[in-house]
Amino acid sequence: MKTKKIEPKLSERLQSLDVLRGFDMLWIIGGGSLIVALAETTKWGWLEVIAAQMEHVPWAGFHFEDLIFPLFMFISGVAIPYAITAKVEQGAKRKMLFNKILKRGITLVIFGIIYNGALKHGFSDMRVASVLGQIGLGYLFAATIVLYTKSYKTRLAWLIGILSGIAILQLLVPVPGYGAGLLDQVGGMNAWIDRTFLPGRLHGGTFDPEGLLCIVSAITVTLMGALAGSVLRDGEPASKRKAGILAIAGACLITVALVLSTFYPIIKAAWTVPFNLLTVGIGSLLLSLFYFTIDVKNWTGGIISYKILFFKVIGMNSITIYMLNAILDFRGASMFFTGWLAAPMGEWIVILGAIVLEWLLLYYLYQKKIFLRV
Repeated sequence: MKTKKIEPKLSERLQSLDVLRGFDMLWIIGGGSLIVALAETTKWGWLEVIAAQMEHVPWAGFHFEDLIFPLFMFISGVAIPYAITAKVEQGAKRKMLFNKILKRGITLVIFGIIYNGALKHGFSDMRVASVLGQIGLGYLFAATIVLYTKSYKTRLAWLIGILSGIAILQLLVPVPGYGAGLLDQVGGMNAWIDRTFLPGRLHGGTFDPEGLLCIVSAITVTLMGALAGSVLRDGEPASKRKAGILAIAGACLITVALVLSTFYPIIKAAWTVPFNLLTVGIGSLLLSLFYFTIDVKNWTGGIISYKILFFKVIGMNSITIYMLNAILDFRGASMFFTGWLAAPMGEWIVILGAIVLEWLLLYYLYQKKIFLRV
């Protein structure tokens, strides 16, 4: 882990990617809770419809909340060509780059265990699987594939191979005592693998939504992000053509996912293949929109510049604010300042205050050019 005080030059970064990452992180640090609280206070029908999307579906199906985690993994994959391929082209040794990739993966696994409360509750009944661990391992394997392959075809072959393996395991391989194709929380292949091989406490009791097969599945989301990043980085500078490729690819992936879902359910907790394709498809559309607006058209003036700054400040220290949410009580601090308004106005004012405090802290780090890199 390193805390760097030098921000990479804008020309070496994809600005839209930082902004999209910040947009994604906003929902993690309180944006979703703010919408739910506002809906409860106002009772506005249209807002209640949006608020319903801020909760995970019980099992099969899809809500906006189910997009947030895989979108972050997709974004981390988009950054791989900028962080890894560019250095290979500059003459960096692959072994040195692999060591950095491995260090990042292990560090995020450790951060995930800490986030789960191992230092607070002890190691006897700790949960090993975690969101950060899945991000780290997904990045580790996807970045390694990109590092040691040179062509789109080879990377696409890896992607198809892993997706096919997941589908075979989830649909065709019998689970002892349950049979094949049972995609539930007890008899599914994900659940059986977690109970058999994953150490520590399982988040779902009989399975873990960040379990072993979910990690393998998430590798494909990150790898698809890397393919998208290669499209954006290769060839001419920012262009409408690249934005169009992402948009078309996103629409195709969504279509395939919906077709597959007629017999192969979209399940976030099991990271089924249709779920992966659907989330990457939506992610590609969002990336296309942000890329076209910010990097191609450069619509960054006026009030838009403040929106870009708002999200960019969050996106460039995403791991920092994720960890700090587990360590610091931002909502309690907000209650200290806004509690007197909560009774007449509603809980949403406290949540909004917490988001403001989080952003101000991140803005201070941004101004000081302090960025947590792992």
